[in-house]
Amino acid sequence: QLQLVESGGDLVQLGGSLRLSCVGSGCTLDYYTIGWFRQAPGKEREGASCISKPSRGTSVSKYADAVKGRFTISRVSAKNTVYLQMNSLEPEDTAVYYCAALAGRGVSYTTLRPGEYDYWGQGTQVTVSS
Repeated sequence: QLQLVESGGDLVQLGGSLRLSCVGSGCTLDYYTIGWFRQAPGKEREGASCISKPSRGTSVSKYADAVKGRFTISRVSAKNTVYLQMNSLEPEDTAVYYCAALAGRGVSYTTLRPGEYDYWGQGTQVTVSS
């Protein structure tokens, strides 16, 4: 059974950067579309970014409008890890960040709908102070 563990969350100042890591165990993450989601207090969980299964060494990525141009998602298959590089952080980015894995779709499939994901990590807290 696939297990996901996130890390890298921290307290940073406005305009700062963080890199979140999602490490998989029990199965290779290359079999899954991987998404990063976030949930702020009192708000619904929302998708930030996702990356498709790799095909011939490349993957398709998708970003929510709120993070486009500031966040970058990437895979390192050899480490069974998906990263989320977050730059120019804003207080509105404060949330618990979760990674999730989606199985059983095509190699280029991407979605930011949390209900489609099958496996979830425990989350990591990101706090951006102004």
